[in-house]
Amino acid sequence: MPVHASIEPLAWESEFFQRRSAKLNFSDSAPQLNPAELDTFTLTQAKIPAHRLDLIDSLGELGFKLVEGEVDLALEVEEKEAVGTENASSAIDTGTYQQRLATTADIPLLRSVAAQAFALSRFRAPWYDPQDSGRFYALWAEKAVLGTFDHQCLLVMDTFGQPAGFVTLRDLQDGSARIGLLAVFPDAQGKGIGSLLMSAAKQWCQIHGLHRLRVATQMSNVAALRLYIRSGASIESTAYWLCRG
Repeated sequence: MPVHASIEPLAWESEFFQRRSAKLNFSDSAPQLNPAELDTFTLTQAKIPAHRLDLIDSLGELGFKLVEGEVDLALEVEEKEAVGTENASSAIDTGTYQQRLATTADIPLLRSVAAQAFALSRFRAPWYDPQDSGRFYALWAEKAVLGTFDHQCLLVMDTFGQPAGFVTLRDLQDGSARIGLLAVFPDAQGKGIGSLLMSAAKQWCQIHGLHRLRVATQMSNVAALRLYIRSGASIESTAYWLCRG
């Protein structure tokens, strides 16, 4: 089956990963994909709805290979919440955990945690270097604190006032927000921090008048899927990432 798509160069990713990168934008009105044009890029990405097996097969004939599956979820945010973002606290079995906005002083720690927590992603070998995924998400966390990608980063603190997890959020300007990154610090695993981070994200939405919270994760990340579904999210769509290069 002919594949109709335009090829969009990815300038930022090309510079960051030091690989000439592009992605496919599918449209029936786009020209038929030309392998010679694909060859001008080191890497070309494609995100395909999981039910489009015909398109996946056709891209396979053009040299694309499966990288990772993705699940997109969403949950409705209630209008009322008992506490606000900056002074919020939630009680769990081990004590009271508070939350606050991350500041520039938190960036080195957040970069380190993000690089470790997101070391495995679609930015993986053989298309990327082993450290590339960690570098990418470390920068993402930093930019969220600075408000230059996601808009803010929230921290959940342990009973000693030390960070135990973080979540980044972006206002989509359509009445909804999207979680960019959510991670529990290694020494805080198994203490319910993930649920508290989801609660913090919901509270952030309420303060900003947003009624829907979206989040995506890898199909292979069963723990994250369980957390989001337990927090009230429902699956909206599934997709596969493919790459040629």
